Amino acid sequence: MKHVFPCSILIAFLIILKAQAQVADKAAAMKIGYTSSDVVLGRLPESKAMQSQLETTRVQLEKAIDVSIKEFQGKVDIYQKTGAQMTEIIRADKEKELENLQTRIQDMRAKAQESLLIKQDQLMQPIILKVNTAIQEVGKENGYTYIFNMDGGQGTTPFILFTATNEHDVTNLVLKKLGVAPKP
Repeated sequence: MKHVFPCSILIAFLIILKAQAQVADKAAAMKIGYTSSDVVLGRLPESKAMQSQLETTRVQLEKAIDVSIKEFQGKVDIYQKTGAQMTEIIRADKEKELENLQTRIQDMRAKAQESLLIKQDQLMQPIILKVNTAIQEVGKENGYTYIFNMDGGQGTTPFILFTATNEHDVTNLVLKKLGVAPKP
């Protein structure tokens, strides 16, 4: 009986020691890298083409809005010149017409903005998928356990708050995987 207690303490100690060794082995085997998806996206030709497409769409939408604004301004000018000579009923009708036209222009602006955001999302999804796939492939090929994004993206805080060296920055590997010249 006297030997059971010290043996159980020794066994418990050995179990704890083995568990700590396993945790240390796993931590030593863990390889963590990081990348800047903003840098990668900014250097892709697809991103530049997407920006060009969005700009073309934006200009087209602005032209359509400008036509309505010119129509509105023309009607305002006519109303200002002839409003004093109009009967009360006609003047009220013209004012209502101007209000409706102004509301239509505001709606056009809101729909144009929404349309641009939807188009940007549609164009961006395949590019983001391509970048994410490349990041995953770089991680697998180079034995990384995790690859974090330096950029939080869209106004959020970055995931990496400190790194002592650039040794585990895989951004250039991702760019090479995508066939783009690495960042200088």
